[in-house]
Amino acid sequence: MKRLPIPDDVTGDEIDKSVRQELLSLPKTLAEDVARNLVMVAKLLDTEPEQAYGYARIALRLASRVAAVREAAGFASYAVGKYSEALAEFRAARRMTGNTELWPVMADCERGMGRPERALAMAGEPEVQKLDRAGQVEMRLVAAGARRDMGQADAAVVTLQSSELASHSIQPWTARLRYAYADALLAVGREDEAREWFAKALEADQGGTTDASDRLAELDGVEFVDALDPDEAAQDEAAQDEVETVTVTVTEAPGADSEPASAETVADEPQDTEEPQDSDESRDGDEPQGSDEPRDGDDR
Repeated sequence: MKRLPIPDDVTGDEIDKSVRQELLSLPKTLAEDVARNLVMVAKLLDTEPEQAYGYARIALRLASRVAAVREAAGFASYAVGKYSEALAEFRAARRMTGNTELWPVMADCERGMGRPERALAMAGEPEVQKLDRAGQVEMRLVAAGARRDMGQADAAVVTLQSSELASHSIQPWTARLRYAYADALLAVGREDEAREWFAKALEADQGGTTDASDRLAELDGVEFVDALDPDEAAQDEAAQDEVETVTVTVTEAPGADSEPASAETVADEPQDTEEPQDSDESRDGDEPQGSDEPRDGDDR
């Protein structure tokens, strides 16, 4: 696999201290190379997951025996929907470290592979009790998702009901938990309650991690119309320019400003003069027509 470009200002020192500690088992030059690739994975994971995946595969090729590298490769695979690959990497990282913090995302990989029953079974295993509070909330979210995958929408609502949901304190996971609960309520037809919880999710969503505001707007009957795409906008602008050009041509045509002769004026003229030419008035019916009106633009 060929190397991918890494900006000069990425040194590798940006990685977490615990990861740097793991890389001490590698030769210095190799450790620096792996660290720089891991930094690129972290930078691109949320915005350019395909690119992050590429850097993760390079790091994995260079240092597959480092748990942090296996974990990073797992998250990169997860981000691009390669759930089987991600699960294999997470399992490897867990074997190396012995900790259970990856348990919820491993269960979600099972969901991604179309095995919600396995994800639900993992939610009831002893490893869950070893998770911190954030991990247990994450496991609850995965379990509720598995219930819905299995067509058990009412059970999903019950699964999300917990002390964390009832708490008024704002934690990093609060917005996502409230949002999931609102979505589950909506799925079982409890629209008024769903609206209340979407509003609570929005209140807690300080980082904009959910689209709770859009869901509230939908429930309130507010419709958002997309603006014209750039190509259609350019076509409409060109059509409008054409209309304006034709209008100017008509306005400035020779003789367009002259007044048509009145009946009295014609009667007073000498009879032996030549027969008058057709006035502009007789050409009114031949006035050029403007171009077609601009076309109206078309309306996870």
